Amino acid sequence: MEDDNQTVVSEFIFQGLCTSKELQIFLLLPFSTLYVITVVGNLFVVILIITDHHLHSPMYFLLANLSFVDFCLSSVNTPKLITDLVKDIKTISFGGCMSQILCVHFIGGSEMVLLVTMAYDRYVAICRPLHYTSIMDRQKCIWLVLISWIIGFVHGISQLLLIVDLPFCGPRVIDSFFCDIPLVMKLACINTDTLEIVINADSGILAITCFIPLLISYTYILITVQLYSKDGSAKALSTCTSHITVVVLFFGPIIFIYLWPVSISWVDKFLGVFYTVITPFLNPAIYTLRNKDIKNSIKKQINFM
Repeated sequence: MEDDNQTVVSEFIFQGLCTSKELQIFLLLPFSTLYVITVVGNLFVVILIITDHHLHSPMYFLLANLSFVDFCLSSVNTPKLITDLVKDIKTISFGGCMSQILCVHFIGGSEMVLLVTMAYDRYVAICRPLHYTSIMDRQKCIWLVLISWIIGFVHGISQLLLIVDLPFCGPRVIDSFFCDIPLVMKLACINTDTLEIVINADSGILAITCFIPLLISYTYILITVQLYSKDGSAKALSTCTSHITVVVLFFGPIIFIYLWPVSISWVDKFLGVFYTVITPFLNPAIYTLRNKDIKNSIKKQINFM
């Protein structure tokens, strides 16, 4: 009888970034521009690395994959965010909401593991340079990238399976611009305290498992560069600084969104925008502006044209 009295929710309503219609219209152009630059910038990095044989090394192979991941991540929520800025009622179907949850955690989990792989590549290059070509061969690089996608997929599926069968019978308003698991769980018709702990533990274990090796790797790299490297220290430090910057930009919002105990609506929205819109936009700029090889490759492409 209880199930018969429940109305199944077929769609959710987003409150969006803000309630001001004027501000939403004002934000339309900046977000549209950011998204176009993000797509063009990341795909440009991928194409540049594929076409320039001077960039056919493990580091740039991994960088190309990171740019592709950022392109995918930005395309999950940003187009919906942009189109919703001109809508009075911002709705998303139940299936679309679950798809957002799956894709965000699938791609986000893949990027976490990929960043660890990039840190491992830099560790081998700087701390074991004589063995670099034998350790980071092409086959191993491909396997490391495949493993990052597999782990991301398992993480995304595990998050989806934990939430997809929850009973949603109203209310159906999500105080955000995308389907974020903590906010969606609040709309369930049952107590989700235990489930919230399990989901946070799932995300937390993956984040910590990736973040600690990253922290150890870059600490060891910086110490090694400081103690032993002289001629190549500037280039090595420049490369590592780019990697560390990307790691901080990626993990910072995630730690606050999923591991911080206090939830503040406007802070969560800002971090959500930063994680899904700003970070994929900044990553190609960080690598291209600080990387001499990529800048030289861009100059050659411009001269050729």
